Formats: sequence, structure tokens, C-alpha cells
Amino acid sequence: MKKSTSSMVFTALFAAIICAGAIISIPIGPVPIVLQNAFAVMAGLLLGPFQGAESVALFLVVGLLGLPVFSGGRSGYAVIEGPTGGYLAGYLLAAILAGWILKKAAPSTKKQTMIVIICATVAGFACIYIPGIFVLKQKLDLTFKDALLKGLVPFLLGDLIKIIALVPITIKLRPIIARYFHPDA
Repeated sequence: MKKSTSSMVFTALFAAIICAGAIISIPIGPVPIVLQNAFAVMAGLLLGPFQGAESVALFLVVGLLGLPVFSGGRSGYAVIEGPTGGYLAGYLLAAILAGWILKKAAPSTKKQTMIVIICATVAGFACIYIPGIFVLKQKLDLTFKDALLKGLVPFLLGDLIKIIALVPITIKLRPIIARYFHPDA
């Protein structure tokens, strides 16, 4: 399938946005607070499941190749293989699931749209936390309770704020992006 120029531009743009999310990285333990998780979910919501995943994959490849795009300006295979690697893998899953839910639900009213976006966004964040917590538990030899206390609980309020912010952003930007290309067409 031949990709349009606008499709490639949006893929690269969202990869760059996810990379830029590393600029704000607040270390609070083994897992820092970042905006990258919200941007990965947003890529799926706005570009669709496959193109959103392509943006996340491009971000991951760039980080693997040594550009400092992971939290705290880190890069390389050691980050992917480290305690936060599950969260990074979850970004890919999050873009796919959030985009897929929004695409399949095809809401028709504004209220339905808002509900579907909330559900898709929450599901996307869950896709980040599930592998993230399990990898964190394994890599740091934590109990499941400790992994939850270090890898989930400190982020719940901030991620709730991110989810609340993503809903109006998605509602506003989806029609604008759709003018330039059809996500996952």
C-alpha cells in the first residue's frame, strides 16, 4: 500500500511529539513522570491504530539508535531492556488499542464521542501500565505490591489529568487531521 506524503508527515510529526515528551521528565523513583505516555495514546487517537503505532515505533527506533529521546535524555538498548522497558513497549500497545477503539466505535453524537474517547484513553493508559508494572517487578525483583506502589500509584492523579486533557484535544484535532488524510485508510 502506497502511503501519502501527508500520512508520512503525520507519522513523523507524532513521533517527534512523543520524543519531545522526554523534555519534561520528573524522576520520582525507578519510573519518571513524563508526557510521552499521553502523546503515545494521542497518536493512536488521532492517527488511528496502525499509523499511531508507526509513530510510536519510529520513536522507539530513534531511541534505540542512540538519540536521547527516552525520559531523562536516555537512549539505547539498555533503556528498552531496563526497568522502564515495559512502559515503552506499552506505548506501542496503547496507540494500537486507543486508535482501534475509537475507529471501531465510530461514535455519532458529541456525548458518544466523548465517552468513547475516555474509554479509549483509559484503555491506552492500561496498556502502558500492565507490561510496565510486570517488567518493573521482574527487573527490580519487587513484590507485585511494591511494583504497583512504585510503578502505578504515584502516577494515577497525573494520568487522570492527562486523560481529561486528551478528550477535548482529540475532539478538536480529529476533524482537522481528517482534512489532510484519512487515518489508517
